[in-house]
Amino acid sequence: MPQKFPALLTAVLAVMGLASCDSNTDVASNEQASNFPNILFVIMDDVGIDQMASFGYGGKIQPKMPNIDTIAQAGVRFRNTWSMPECSPGRAAFFLGQYPTRTNIRQAIGQNDLANSQISPYTMTAPKLLKQAGYESAMFGKFHLAGPENNQAGNLTPRTLGWDYFYGWIGGLPASVDTTAGGVAPANTYSCGFVPAKPNLGGANAGACYQADNSCKQISHSLPQQDSAGMQCLDSGGIFVRNEVCGVPPASLDFTRQNGYYVSPLVIIDGDTMEEVPLTDPRSRGYRTRIETQAAIDWIKSRPADKPWMATVSYSAAHTPWQQPPGSLVSGYEGPAASGVDCKGSVAGRLIQDKMTEAMDTEFGRLLVDTGLAERNADGKLVYNPAASNTIIVIAGDNGSLGSAVKYPFQLSQAKGTAYQTGVWVPLIVAGPQVAQPDREVDHMLNTVDVFQLFGELADIDVQQTVPYTIDSTGVLPYLSNPDQASLRTVNFTLGGVNIQKNGARNGPCVISGSCSQIPVTKSVCEDNQGIWWGSGYSDASVVDNGGAGYLMCGEVNQALYKDNQPLINILPETSMAIRNDDYKLVRNITQTYEPATDSFGLSTTEELYQIDQAVPKPLLDTTDRNLLLSPTPQTQAIYDDLRAKLERMLASNPDCPGDGNMDGVVDAKDLAEWRRIAHDWGQSSVYDFMINGFYDGLTNNLDETVIQNNLGKTCEKSYALH
Repeated sequence: MPQKFPALLTAVLAVMGLASCDSNTDVASNEQASNFPNILFVIMDDVGIDQMASFGYGGKIQPKMPNIDTIAQAGVRFRNTWSMPECSPGRAAFFLGQYPTRTNIRQAIGQNDLANSQISPYTMTAPKLLKQAGYESAMFGKFHLAGPENNQAGNLTPRTLGWDYFYGWIGGLPASVDTTAGGVAPANTYSCGFVPAKPNLGGANAGACYQADNSCKQISHSLPQQDSAGMQCLDSGGIFVRNEVCGVPPASLDFTRQNGYYVSPLVIIDGDTMEEVPLTDPRSRGYRTRIETQAAIDWIKSRPADKPWMATVSYSAAHTPWQQPPGSLVSGYEGPAASGVDCKGSVAGRLIQDKMTEAMDTEFGRLLVDTGLAERNADGKLVYNPAASNTIIVIAGDNGSLGSAVKYPFQLSQAKGTAYQTGVWVPLIVAGPQVAQPDREVDHMLNTVDVFQLFGELADIDVQQTVPYTIDSTGVLPYLSNPDQASLRTVNFTLGGVNIQKNGARNGPCVISGSCSQIPVTKSVCEDNQGIWWGSGYSDASVVDNGGAGYLMCGEVNQALYKDNQPLINILPETSMAIRNDDYKLVRNITQTYEPATDSFGLSTTEELYQIDQAVPKPLLDTTDRNLLLSPTPQTQAIYDDLRAKLERMLASNPDCPGDGNMDGVVDAKDLAEWRRIAHDWGQSSVYDFMINGFYDGLTNNLDETVIQNNLGKTCEKSYALH
């Protein structure tokens, strides 16, 4: 049942001006607010620009996205947009307008990441900004910006960060596929989480479909293009028992198991109430993309006409685990949904991801039609008239594509998780009545941080003056209204690295395709990405068996291999960053090393310089064979020196200010009061846990009070932005 926020959290919200819609900030009048456009913001997960035929890429085989293509043709396609190498920092950029150098969110947020690497409750998020103009804000789907672990607000973090309504998943990532298919078979029997059709091993064409309330329905499969009976049952929220008729449910059925995209722990926040929906509830059971879309439709249709809204549809697709969507969401789809394809295989995975992306496009089209933002003509094609509503549509990818899903001519080995083009070059589409001369492209540099400023521009808010600290955004609205707008950026920047964990810990090592990475946040995420986990719990006597203790770092993996007389493996960069101007790009990678001769660990820093462009269909990419530093000339040396100086300036652009937990630019009595409240009521990880002796201890205690006391009266050095 929905529950009111506890008194503790209500106090926290009050401190931040969010206890109700009547914040301490001036709010636009109803008449002013009614003139502001509604904002529909759609985020695609792991859909880089290489997946987008509407941008001219993808080779011969790419996901079909006719609905998104229609919007792209009716708006502006920003063809030169960078995000961050991973989802959480990329999404934080959308809603904060800041690079990871300021937010400390440098990789996907995991269960061990402290509050210091989550969005701070004291920041000006996009919902808080728009609230000043009278907007209501909602998010549907993947959150992955803060919490629930190591955060005082837990599952309530969307509310503390300004959203009025939330319907989705705080941790963001779907769980691993349940290979028992709900407890009907031993583990690893069904790699896709459902019983396939015959003649596949363990398959069936008919059986009993039980629901959590013990109701049951007979389901069968007979047509080639029809989903298997097991898939039909899973999609309905049930558990399928093959070759059986309805009767007493088998004792093995387990409705508390998560199952990839089909069974997920749902959180619903509506104003000051929050509900944690159990896995046995029908609302938590069903295909995620459909759930995310329907929740958005319901909320948008309930909005009053005189109040502007911002709806963020934050799709989970097409992130791993790769799991087939219902066949009804993919036109002319047959094969994996009805077959026993191995969802763990990379070849099948590429096909499944394409279908997940296509299903997302199908649901996006339904979203537009059901909310009245578009309609269908007689042949079913989406018809969108930007002038027919006062709503602007923004569609973006959160980071580049996952390596094994990358499309030609982009590079599988330089994809998501790296600062190379395939890892950070994302689609950005904007359509609506604000767009002059629709169906055009902008080749000027943009960054996902600029989307934050666009939100403010649409509400007639001077973002640079309103936000009380430095942001990294530049304008976007001028490109919409003026087809001849000159570039507003001279440089672009991206950064991925490691988040802050207790006492300097890191995610465990994961070996994917022969290379070691510490990006996957858990063993299950590692394995969902077709990797082998070497962290805590690792045990493989055929390679190196250390009794299950596992290893802390990729360097330790190589140490173990060396001492076992086995070849060392490649270690992927721990930190990857890049800066570019219109034509050239500097990449800097920092990588763990293991030196067998001295049995020691270290870090290696390398730099590479490339000439790049956006040519269609084969752009100049930053492939290692094109590194200009291998044969420098006076011209390329001058370009390198300039970009390197700007990179150093970028990295130094946010001076540390110990003791200023609330980000108001001064260490004062307010910080002491906030520290005291958090230490008394919570005591665990918070933004008032300060670095001591080079580490964060994950506690808010007297050691942190000492940091504040030692810096009382200090005015923080003003940071600066480089555009």
